[in-house]
Amino acid sequence: MRRTVAVAALCVLVGLGYTNVGAQSGRAPAAAPNFSKDVAPILYRNCTNCHRPGQVAPMSLLTFKDARPWAKSIATRVGAGAMPPWHADPTHGEFLNDRRLSAADRNTVVTWANGGAPEGNPADSPAMPTYSTEWLLGQPDVVFGMQEDYPIPASGTVAYQYFEVPTNLTEDKWIQAMEVRAGDPTILHHVIVYARPPATAPGTAPTPAAQNAQGQRPAPLFQFAEGTTRIPDGQTGGRPLPPDQRKPLGPNDRPAPRMGPPIGGFAPGQSTRVYQDGTALKLTAGSTLIFQMHYTTSGKATTDRTRIAVKFASGTPKTEVRVASLVNGGLHIPAGAANHRVDAEMTLGQDVTMWSLLPHAHVRGIRWEYEALYPDGRREIVLSVPKYDFNWQTDYVFKQPLKLPRGSKLHATAWYDNSAANKSNPDATKDVRWGDQSWEEMMYTGLTFSIDAMPISPTAGHER
Repeated sequence: MRRTVAVAALCVLVGLGYTNVGAQSGRAPAAAPNFSKDVAPILYRNCTNCHRPGQVAPMSLLTFKDARPWAKSIATRVGAGAMPPWHADPTHGEFLNDRRLSAADRNTVVTWANGGAPEGNPADSPAMPTYSTEWLLGQPDVVFGMQEDYPIPASGTVAYQYFEVPTNLTEDKWIQAMEVRAGDPTILHHVIVYARPPATAPGTAPTPAAQNAQGQRPAPLFQFAEGTTRIPDGQTGGRPLPPDQRKPLGPNDRPAPRMGPPIGGFAPGQSTRVYQDGTALKLTAGSTLIFQMHYTTSGKATTDRTRIAVKFASGTPKTEVRVASLVNGGLHIPAGAANHRVDAEMTLGQDVTMWSLLPHAHVRGIRWEYEALYPDGRREIVLSVPKYDFNWQTDYVFKQPLKLPRGSKLHATAWYDNSAANKSNPDATKDVRWGDQSWEEMMYTGLTFSIDAMPISPTAGHER
């Protein structure tokens, strides 16, 4: 299925999706808000990082002239609760990247949009923000990019493509922030970037990260529940699929190269990741980045050259963050099923801090829930996404990182609508299984975590 609305949704009215608070309460504002004095400051704080020329949002909101033609659209989307693109249930957890505005700001913007969208006195406007770079994360330290323009046909299926990008790093670096930017976002379904370290010479001793303080290998980090499987592509996430569930390679498919650990990626709505102070992700000297590219044709032939911008930490962090995944590659969704449940679960073999969770499904995914089950018997819903949106996917970053002591379980549940009532469903008459393309399905969770007892050393590698 073509991702026809994902790019249009990306950053559309970020921070402007609100209910009409004034109408609900029956209280009119003391004075009708205008753009210059009341609305512009809100847009500058929350929206124009995306809504400016050269960014992925479909219109600029920097000036009254830019914003005024969109007033009706703002009022409609805000009134319907379709914006901002934030889908977590506020009763379960708090998140650093929560896009919602305060009630006062919501009321101001909606009242202005519904009240004729007056300009006010331009002299009352705050100074317009300036942006020194095209990147949302600010000026990067380095940009790594594909070394060729890859041609995308107007129609048909494009198999996963893998592009190798050398880093040429002569020393280990620590990633503080990263951002993936597509050459042509209209045809990019997702990117996962892996960092393949240099091949270890035969006979080389294990790195210190593979041993504990007594010189012994630590307990397995993740143990997966019966039935939890994974796709056979080198990602961390469970058992390989049984042979009878593996889809054979198509005529245009090619096997993945040696990958290494994942370090980041892009999905509709999620292109930038900034790690908290004192934490960072290690990029080993001499690594080669592997861009796993999923393209979806759009009806027009084009080319793509995707890049990833990186900011490095100023020094060695206190905590090394890592990226892994929890998936169920053995999912089977019957034809016509309107509320089909799929589960995946893992048990922690060590004390772990979970920093974020990123749920990913395709167009049949409708909601997600994550539950932590602690060794003392406590159960806690740590994230609930009651209205999952394929066109706006989010890495939910915990405001208070989730502490999971050894023996804890993390249970993920996703629900799918494979019925004709799902307007995004490509074909409600067919059973659906795991597959790369968006008319197939996935049950995938990206995990950002750290190991509590793992000290950082200059030679520490990634847990494999």
